[in-house]
Amino acid sequence: MSRVRRTQQQRRESAEAALVAAAAELVIESGVRSLTLARVGERAGYSRGIVTHHFGSKQGLIDALARALQEGFVPGLADKPPGLDRLLALIDGYLGALAHSSAAGHAFLLLWSEAVTTTELGPTFRERDSAFRDDIAKDVAAGIAEGTIRDTVRPEAVAVAIVGQLRGIGMQRLLDKDAVDIERLRPEVTEQWRRALSAEGQ
Repeated sequence: MSRVRRTQQQRRESAEAALVAAAAELVIESGVRSLTLARVGERAGYSRGIVTHHFGSKQGLIDALARALQEGFVPGLADKPPGLDRLLALIDGYLGALAHSSAAGHAFLLLWSEAVTTTELGPTFRERDSAFRDDIAKDVAAGIAEGTIRDTVRPEAVAVAIVGQLRGIGMQRLLDKDAVDIERLRPEVTEQWRRALSAEGQ
């Protein structure tokens, strides 16, 4: 029985996914300071040279890791038009992802917290947080334009508040999983934002 040969692009994508997964595992185990290209390659079953070939440097690997961990964290948003419904789905979906305690979510929050004191992480996570806030602000602006969100709120301020709350809940769960029941918290947080932003009854 003949085996189907994978294309070069498929092999590249498979190798990069394995290397990123290995990097996430090492971050969870030992933190970003102990992350080296050699350790990532060894964990994934490749050489250090392969890691360098794909990412160029440790900084390139960290950038790729941060993006991979955040992309698709809340599935299904791409199908929703910007506005209040999409924003509430983002909040609910983000908390749902935290509740499942995935390795990706765990690694992202660890990296995010280390970005405050680790020079090599700062630029990457400032960019990721800026993109997250911009995405939320666009939903708020679209909701104002369509009349579902009050026109007295400032999109940028709402974005800062939502990111702060979601990241804060995630960090609390990381520190003490048993103290933060996200499944019970999830509908309350989503409803709080619906009431705070909704144009109904204003």
